[in-house]
Amino acid sequence: MTITTKDIAKMANVSQSTVSRCLNDSPMISEKTKKKVLKIAEEHGFQFNANARSLSAKKTNTIGVILPKSLFFSGEVHFRSWQNELIESLERMEFDVIVSFFENRFTKQNNIKRLIAAKKIDGLIILEPSLNDETIAILEKTDIPYIFCKYLPPFYKTREVDFVCVDQYKGGYIAADHLIKNGHKKIMCISANHIGGEFGLRTEGFKAALHDYSLPYHDNMLFYGNATFDSGYRVIKDNVDVLRDFTAIFAQNDLMALGAIKALRELDIYVPQDIAVVGFDDIELSTLYKPYLTTVQQPTKEIAALTCKRLIDKLNSSETMKQKLEISPTLVIRESCGIR
Repeated sequence: MTITTKDIAKMANVSQSTVSRCLNDSPMISEKTKKKVLKIAEEHGFQFNANARSLSAKKTNTIGVILPKSLFFSGEVHFRSWQNELIESLERMEFDVIVSFFENRFTKQNNIKRLIAAKKIDGLIILEPSLNDETIAILEKTDIPYIFCKYLPPFYKTREVDFVCVDQYKGGYIAADHLIKNGHKKIMCISANHIGGEFGLRTEGFKAALHDYSLPYHDNMLFYGNATFDSGYRVIKDNVDVLRDFTAIFAQNDLMALGAIKALRELDIYVPQDIAVVGFDDIELSTLYKPYLTTVQQPTKEIAALTCKRLIDKLNSSETMKQKLEISPTLVIRESCGIR
């Protein structure tokens, strides 16, 4: 038989509202009473579900994580680690999680609007880089705390808002800096035209490193894939005639880097003996095939922990100050750059 808060109240000789306050750790209740109520609840296997925990606070103890709609088409591998780290961080904090795309794939319904209207969540973590006017209007009016992770939509770039991300510009810089320090002056850069701006920032960091070493940048150094393995492969196969002009490749994600390495191998161009390669993201595939990939590591675990902590802090206080936190990436040196 399932025990209820009414049963606990009777056993503890307190009111049902007192039980609810004890379960929600209310400062209005003495520690002695809290211990008594919690002991009874534990002994009788009371389930601390969202409804029981939130009778007085009217909280769901659930956080919504909104993934970008672009994943319908690209299914980027590194997003799995972002999603998993966010879920793990929230579950460690004993929150339930609703993971949803920005739009329902079939009805095109706005899931941010739906979750807020249905009062299913206490807070939102948003990874969608492009928000429409309707969504912005909803976020501007809601009392539900929200935080942007990884991407900052254009509307919010000039506004005070909570945002946690990786310094993509620095990532591009340290990739080029490493190659230049190791003697490479002619570097092919493979980027992508993706919404969100992170590839553009990596390119700007790449250019800045060249400038700091007094090396020229030319547009014919920059090539575009679409962030997939096949596009990295195709960039190499479609530009065989210019490969002799480069001694290194900076591919702005690991999938394109691995695709490029496969194409080079088919052309009997060896990595790193003939050409060095550096990627970006540090996905699991980076160490599954030889040569192991040198890459810029995005600290997804740290980003996820900071994002979740910041959101929960907002839930637990009346603080109105906004924070933009930018975390530095690091270079993981393996075999593909030729430097141990």
